[in-house]
Amino acid sequence: MKYLKRKHQTNSKNIVLEDPMSSVANLFDVALVFIVALFLSLMSAYQILDFFNPESEITIMKKTNEQWHIITKKGKKIEAKKVTNRKIGGDQGVKLGIAYKLNNGQVIYIPEEQLNEIE
Repeated sequence: MKYLKRKHQTNSKNIVLEDPMSSVANLFDVALVFIVALFLSLMSAYQILDFFNPESEITIMKKTNEQWHIITKKGKKIEAKKVTNRKIGGDQGVKLGIAYKLNNGQVIYIPEEQLNEIE
C-alpha cells in the first residue's frame, strides 16, 4: 500500500514539450508525396512518356482561338506549324517563269519574257 500512497513528484525541468511545427513538416511531406504520385499517374494516363523516347514519332493537333497548330516530333526534333485557311497572295498572281533541274543537279531558271520569245 505504501506505493499507492506515494505521490509522484515531477520535476518541471525534465518535461519536454513537443514542437507544434513538427506536425506541419509531416503534412508537407505527405502533400509532396501526393503531388509526385498525381504527376506520375497523369503522365502515364496521357502517355507523355513517349515524348522522352528518342525513337518515337508523335503528331499532335491543337486548336486555340480558331487557329490550328500541328506539333510533330521525330526523334529529337520537335516542329510546330500553324495551319490557316487563308490563301497566301489571294487568287491573283503572275507566272514568273519556269525552273528546270538538270541531271547534274544544276537548276536553270527561264523568265516568262524569254519563254514568250522562244515560242
